[in-house]
This record gives sequence, structure tokens and C-alpha cells, in this order.
Amino acid sequence: MNTLSAAEVLAAGVWQSGLGQVIGGLVLVAVLIGAFWFGYRVRTREPRPPQPDEQPHRPDTDQLPGEMTEYRRPAEVPRTDGAHRLMPYQLKDGGTSAEPPSEEKRKWGGISSGGFGSGGTGHGD
Repeated sequence: MNTLSAAEVLAAGVWQSGLGQVIGGLVLVAVLIGAFWFGYRVRTREPRPPQPDEQPHRPDTDQLPGEMTEYRRPAEVPRTDGAHRLMPYQLKDGGTSAEPPSEEKRKWGGISSGGFGSGGTGHGD
């Protein structure tokens, strides 16, 4: 016994014939075209990108903005007994200076570095 109404039979026939799928595809295409159109309107309201002469420029020095160059001097760490810890505020300052060390102090004193794969022993032999 068929319990479908006439409207349901008509709707099933339209869907089976492919007309419903075509209408669904047209609705989908219309939604996509509307989305692109809306995106175009939003983009035209945005400010234009800056011209090359309006771009920020690097400073004339060879350093990046905010970059600092410091040279560290070795500092002796004070020894404590095993019962007490040394706290950070008890340490001296880091020993930084703005001027570079002399050429004599930068040299390794005859010890070769002997990096990995260099073939050297790395102990100044």
C-alpha cells in the first residue's frame, strides 16, 4: 500500500529526474559568487599597501635596531662550603664591557681548536 502523498511523489520524481540536483548546484554557485563579491567589497575598503619610498628603512649602521655588542670578561665564581648555597644576588656583575679585548687576549695561546672532523687532536699537540 502506497502511503506517499502527491506532493511527496512529485518531489521524489523531481529529485530522481535530476532537476533538484541542478537547482541545488545553481544555489551553491550563487552563494559562492556572493561570497567572492562580498570579499571584493571588503578588500576595496582596505587601505592601499605602502609605496617603496614609504617603507621603513634600516639605519645606516651595520647593526640591527636594538642590537648590542658586548664583550664578556671571565669572572671568578666564589666558593662556598657544602652547607650553604650561593644566591644570585651574591654574585658580582657579569663583567661586560663595550670595547673589544685586545688582539693578545683574543688569541687562544697556541692551542688548536681541533674541531670535529678536522683531523687534529684538539689538545695543542
